[in-house]
Amino acid sequence: MEAVGILCLAVVVLTWGFFWVWDSSERMKSQEQADLLGGGSHTLLVIAHPDDEAMFFAPTVLGLARLRHRVFLLCFSAGNYYNQGEIRKRELLQSCDVLGIPPSSVMIIDNRDFPDDPRVQWNTEHVASILLQHIEVNSINLVVTFDAGGVSGHSNHVALYAAVRTLHSEGKLPKGFPVLTLQSVSVLRKYLSLLDLPFSLLGTCDVLFVLTSKEVTRAKMVIKLEWKTFSGDLITVRKMKTAEDIKRSKEDLKRGLGDLLFVLKKLNF
Repeated sequence: MEAVGILCLAVVVLTWGFFWVWDSSERMKSQEQADLLGGGSHTLLVIAHPDDEAMFFAPTVLGLARLRHRVFLLCFSAGNYYNQGEIRKRELLQSCDVLGIPPSSVMIIDNRDFPDDPRVQWNTEHVASILLQHIEVNSINLVVTFDAGGVSGHSNHVALYAAVRTLHSEGKLPKGFPVLTLQSVSVLRKYLSLLDLPFSLLGTCDVLFVLTSKEVTRAKMVIKLEWKTFSGDLITVRKMKTAEDIKRSKEDLKRGLGDLLFVLKKLNF
């Protein structure tokens, strides 16, 4: 009994310590996060395929909408890997409607230069050129996309990150232009669901979106819209995460860390 009492006390102390550290961390980051995600921003979500916005970025889009951001979406393919491109384009528009992105703010590029194929490397300069044009035309002041790992490792996802880095290295983005990238994590963490929350809360990230119950319902709706094309049963076994980490990117040639620096801490361009 004494051992059980000591164990319970240890759990209470550890739990209290965790929330104390988290609360202190949140108060320190709150002002910086508010400056980065202030209301009125024109935010561009850059994805590779229909369903990326649902499977990877739904919490982000809903969180940005809560902050009164106007969100634009640029999708670089129709997702025609299984010859279902037309269906997936319609599903993307339906998904965006649930997420609060109007059709006028959605651009789907259906071009043979950008096939939905993990074996094909998209031309970085071509992707960067289209991305820059979209940024300028829509007066974008915040870009959200994948990081160097592409979250799932898909080469099309990685190509988007490479394009953003190219725009920065060539000086085509304004000084200090903010880019948020979704943090790639291990396979184990992807399927921990709520058990991953402590890692997300205490990890090094610039922005963390935790959804309300109503927002979780909307996020699940868009996942069902997209995944019904492939399997009606698959959605029942996929984990729905209610927290999402996003990290800001930065290239630091002096330290020579390359891509590794992008996942260590927040830095400005």
